[in-house]
Amino acid sequence: MRIGLLTGSVALCVSLCAATIASAQSLVEIDREVFVERSQQQGGRTQRILAPADTLERGDTVVLMLAWSTPHDRPFTISSRVPRTLAFRASGGDAPQVSVDGGRTWGTLEALRIEGRKATSADVTHVRWDVANPRAARGRGVFTYSAVVR
Repeated sequence: MRIGLLTGSVALCVSLCAATIASAQSLVEIDREVFVERSQQQGGRTQRILAPADTLERGDTVVLMLAWSTPHDRPFTISSRVPRTLAFRASGGDAPQVSVDGGRTWGTLEALRIEGRKATSADVTHVRWDVANPRAARGRGVFTYSAVVR
């Protein structure tokens, strides 16, 4: 699928933020949002702003946000597929595990290889975060990652 221009932030969010939960009992809710990063001049300085992703074009930087909540304090894992139309850049403040083979193997990007070469961020197919206690006990949190539209 080639992205020239996408419209409809609801459809965009559903297609770009497919996330799954792995836990003993899946009582975790995830709200997904997609934002596009824009630059604007204000007071003689360039500021980075995030706006709802109503339209996307090749080269746009997007921020995908997964807000989770759960009534239980059990550890769980959230994973998200990175669509082929996006090239993973980085995760927010949390260090996730990534996969470059469709979710079959996981690790840090620096440790993964593809056909003998070191994997790059553009090779990432999935990203996941482990939520352990005491974070799980807080009952809510947010994970983010950024990507570039191919």
